[in-house]
Amino acid sequence: MDNSRNDFFKTQVLGHPAGLFVLFFTEMWERFSFYGMRALLVLFLVSALGIGGWDWPRENALALYGTYLAMLYLTPIIGGILADKYLGNRRAIIIGAVIMTLGHASMAVESNPFFLYSGLALLIIGTGFFKPNMTSFISVLYKDFPEKKDGAYTIFYMGVNAGAFLGIMLCGYMGEMLGWSWGFGLAGIFMLLGLLQFTLAQGIFGEVGKKPNKEDKTIKIDEKTEIEDQLNPFSLIDRILIVIIAVAGLTWVINDPLSKIGAVNFLEFGGTDYSNVTIIITLLLFIYLLGSRIVRYSAVTRDKMFAVVIFAFFIIFFWASFEQAGGSMSIFAKDYTSRILSGNSAMIFNIVDVIITVVPVAIITWVLFLLFKQTFKKYLWANLVLGFSFIIIWGLIIWKVNTNFSTYSYEISYKTYQISETNNEGETTVKDFPITADTKIPENAVLVDNTTVIRVADDFVANDKIAIIDIDKKGTNYKYLTTQQADLINTNIAATVVAKKDNEIQIPATWFLILNSLFIIAFAPLFSKWWESKYNPKPANKYAIGLFFLGIGFAFLAYGAAGIPQGAKTASVSIVWLILAYLFHTLGELCVSPVGLSYVSKLVPARMIAFMFGVWYLALAIGNKTSGQMGAMIDVITEKYDISTFFLIFTFVPILIGLIALSLNPVLKKLMHGVK
Repeated sequence: MDNSRNDFFKTQVLGHPAGLFVLFFTEMWERFSFYGMRALLVLFLVSALGIGGWDWPRENALALYGTYLAMLYLTPIIGGILADKYLGNRRAIIIGAVIMTLGHASMAVESNPFFLYSGLALLIIGTGFFKPNMTSFISVLYKDFPEKKDGAYTIFYMGVNAGAFLGIMLCGYMGEMLGWSWGFGLAGIFMLLGLLQFTLAQGIFGEVGKKPNKEDKTIKIDEKTEIEDQLNPFSLIDRILIVIIAVAGLTWVINDPLSKIGAVNFLEFGGTDYSNVTIIITLLLFIYLLGSRIVRYSAVTRDKMFAVVIFAFFIIFFWASFEQAGGSMSIFAKDYTSRILSGNSAMIFNIVDVIITVVPVAIITWVLFLLFKQTFKKYLWANLVLGFSFIIIWGLIIWKVNTNFSTYSYEISYKTYQISETNNEGETTVKDFPITADTKIPENAVLVDNTTVIRVADDFVANDKIAIIDIDKKGTNYKYLTTQQADLINTNIAATVVAKKDNEIQIPATWFLILNSLFIIAFAPLFSKWWESKYNPKPANKYAIGLFFLGIGFAFLAYGAAGIPQGAKTASVSIVWLILAYLFHTLGELCVSPVGLSYVSKLVPARMIAFMFGVWYLALAIGNKTSGQMGAMIDVITEKYDISTFFLIFTFVPILIGLIALSLNPVLKKLMHGVK
């Protein structure tokens, strides 16, 4: 037994080695940065130029979002291999954290396309080094203590969700309230703090994770038959196919946003777009490669690997729907949801928001205090960095709470002009246009008085003159501009304060994304008890239940949006439907997410495990890319039908796939040959 690993268990916090909590906080700050940036990306891209956004069409923003998410699941395949062969877990984590810190810093200069695209590229590369090695590091640390491994992963998973919760809440709030660069910049600051904390405290791990473990590279095949004892090497044709599939697949993934945003299409020849042909051929080649590899094994092993492929098929559809959270659901929250609360509703929301903000951070701070008691003297600088991180967190929370209670709502008036237009069929439509500083009003226009509500931290009185901007160019969402901002923006609109509206708030669109982390923290223990009970469902049934929950969540959105007319770009649907959607989506995630990787490791022989993990991550990448492509159809479907129909698609598809999973339960049970 490794002495360094034994030493690692000498200093304990909550029954686990203190070093686990170094990983806990490192992962927490990385997830803080990732989810904080994810909450802002699409909203930033579709927001008006006047408030720092890029004013992109939704289709383009969601195409980039989908490609970004897909690449995040492809690079860890390479990062894991490099760590296993050359770097070791610890060095790979540090390299990944450095690259991601540079990526977040680059994105803080979001007004420059070069820096934003460079930032996304660096985040993708950095995640490839960081993501696979954090989880495998825990596996190595607990190698000689398997009975404690499940508890360690549970604690680690709580760190993931704590980071996601804090990142979405604080980066999202700052991005919407102060400006996008503040939100992106905050994500970078905490990625840097996580890097420093891990680097300064890495001595706590001894020699573990420093170098690739030569002993662990030995291939151990568990099957007892002679066929399974023989290695099944990759042939030259296999390797050529892998290269072709990788190049073609990456080209297709990257080409999708490029063709929409940059008018550069690498897959267009002779005026014909071969994107669909490329991806179909690539998938067929991949299916051939996968099938040809699997059939070389004995019947039992072959069956088990086919079971993994079926699970991977289910996971594509799950994540294609679930990841609408950062895309079309964020757009729905911003444009179609009534986020203005007044009176008692506003007061209750503020109180609830304070509770769900303060209580989790207080609990994590208590864990930090326990860690301090065990490691402060030996790892002084690492603890000081960690303590400084929490000082910033508490400072931001106090600022956020104070801002919420001291920000006022004002009813303001402003003028627009209307023009009537008649089409070839004799139908007349009236279009409304804001009057800005450089507007030339047509002679046939009709001036119209309008009112709206804005939230401002400044104190105004009736008849004060202010400047506002139409955030979405839809005439429904306006933002106050300071005098300095108004001088720089020629699209500002002159407005007059009508009255102060006491006790009225507007919920940030990014706020709803924290519900996923909150619901996971609340329900994960209950699901854990369920899985340990005699009522633990079969694997296929878990997937089916998860997909059913997912479909039900979208059914709530479809029902809530049923009254929104065809082609509408804005509406005021109750927030209840969005909250219910996130609740059921989280219940679905708890059924599906923990199951997949564990079955890959249980069902696949050692020689194929790296390849099949690659297949699994590829399925995740396809699901995430598909989420962006399907989400990009929101405008097309809304124009032709309505937004309720858009969400109905995500209702029926997961439920249909869930029924297929349910029907395949006997088949999968047979294919798994007793593996539970």
